[in-house]
Amino acid sequence: MSPQPRWTKSTLIFGGAALWGAVLVGCVMVNRTMLAPPAIPGAALVGNKQCAECHEEQTARASSATHAKVALAQDPKLGPTSCEACHGPGSLHVKAGGSKGTIINPQKNSETCFSCHLDKRGTFMLSNSHQVLNGKMSCGDCHDPHEGNALKGSGASIENEIETCTKCHTAQKGPFVFVHNAMKEGCTACHNPHGSVNAKMLLARDANLCLRCHLQTTSTNGTIFAGGEDHRTRLQGGTCWIAGCHETIHGSYSSKPLRY
Repeated sequence: MSPQPRWTKSTLIFGGAALWGAVLVGCVMVNRTMLAPPAIPGAALVGNKQCAECHEEQTARASSATHAKVALAQDPKLGPTSCEACHGPGSLHVKAGGSKGTIINPQKNSETCFSCHLDKRGTFMLSNSHQVLNGKMSCGDCHDPHEGNALKGSGASIENEIETCTKCHTAQKGPFVFVHNAMKEGCTACHNPHGSVNAKMLLARDANLCLRCHLQTTSTNGTIFAGGEDHRTRLQGGTCWIAGCHETIHGSYSSKPLRY
């Protein structure tokens, strides 16, 4: 008498359906954060409509914002409460006529942002990062949560990523006669603005950063680096932007290979 097969056709079908169901549920739930609103003792939710009576500029743009999808409640009486998901319940703020100190302002304290963006808090703790944790900067210096995907220079904004960064990093703004092509992609082509273990918040160390774009090719004589020149000994120096080489890495007024 032959033994029964361990896996029958029905078992495989129902098992597969259950597995796909679990995957789909996981996909639906991914990146969904169960929010606890910023605490304001004695305050209650008022809804976005109440916020819009004074903050028309912010709420008018908010329909396109990814943060507008973050809501604490969809109360039939209040409507959505996405504003209060970041700013805290607003009843005391309304009662006080909009007085400061009666509502949470993430522009002044990025802890509200970190309640969802926990990974960014960790990145800011790396050895090289923008000074957000010490309060000298805030997330709002680079991000606009009231419009688009919260990145300044995105969507319909006339400001691009480089313009956002060079408001502070003025020496890298130019204009240059010869511009590093990486600058056309944006500063984040080479830097992690939240933080890095590498100096200057670079994505990689030394020449490894440049080799992400300037790939090596091999000839019968050995390794050839960008520009048709043999860089075997030069690469031993570690960085491409050492003195005498590609010093003006962001752009140059006189040298196409950004030598000085």
